[in-house]
Amino acid sequence: MRGMSWRGALAGSRRALSRQALSQRAVHWAWQAAQRAGAVTAGSPAAQRFAAFGAGSVLVFPPGAVFGEAWIEIGADTVLGKHVSVSAGTVPGQDLGPSPLLRIGDRCVIGRGTHIVAHDSIVIGDDVFTGPYVYITDQNHGYADPDTPIGRQWPANAPVSVGAGSWLGAGAIILPGSVIGRNVVVGAGSVVRGQVPDRCVVAGVPAKVIRAHVAGGGWLPMRADAREREPLAEPEPPAPPEPRGLRAPLADPEGVEGVPEPPHPVF
Repeated sequence: MRGMSWRGALAGSRRALSRQALSQRAVHWAWQAAQRAGAVTAGSPAAQRFAAFGAGSVLVFPPGAVFGEAWIEIGADTVLGKHVSVSAGTVPGQDLGPSPLLRIGDRCVIGRGTHIVAHDSIVIGDDVFTGPYVYITDQNHGYADPDTPIGRQWPANAPVSVGAGSWLGAGAIILPGSVIGRNVVVGAGSVVRGQVPDRCVVAGVPAKVIRAHVAGGGWLPMRADAREREPLAEPEPPAPPEPRGLRAPLADPEGVEGVPEPPHPVF
């Protein structure tokens, strides 16, 4: 009896594991089918609600908040990852005028959980990549009246543009009025506002230029003095030591004369 009981328990355990495996496979299959069916691609009914939705582009399922599609243009071969929110206007159903408010170029990759919220004008150039959870907006709350809750004050708009070939690191925030040049790296977690020149690296809160590409010099660090914005030359390598026994006597025993000032700090 004991042998039969042991065998019965083992068979029951196997049946339970088999049911669990089948359930998991069914759930995964159903989720993958939902992802395929729910993705927005060129020519799909959902894509036709956009002002433009280029060939080869996809808005991955599940998306974030998506509304105001009639004022959103997406170029060709662009990927918007899971939970990406793209919106035009404050709420669905607004009449926002004759022109698109949000344009995303060709061959862009918009990382998971990114929010792009347009009220005036956001233009993202071709080949722009973002990390996850980037936030881009052209509107901010006003705070002119110190006695009125900020959330109830009239907002202010300022156009935003991100130059072609740029990379926005994870968690970066692009505030209203930002004009980012071409081939710019925005460090993870940075907060950008204002103009950023082409071919540089910005980082920090607020973001500052920390490296820039100089013709003939490559990528060079920037001076700490933000007013100068001139790249520092890379330090020259130290001279090789003189052979022992051939060293000339020091003309300046204390080593004071000819010592250069310390270089400017690099941030």
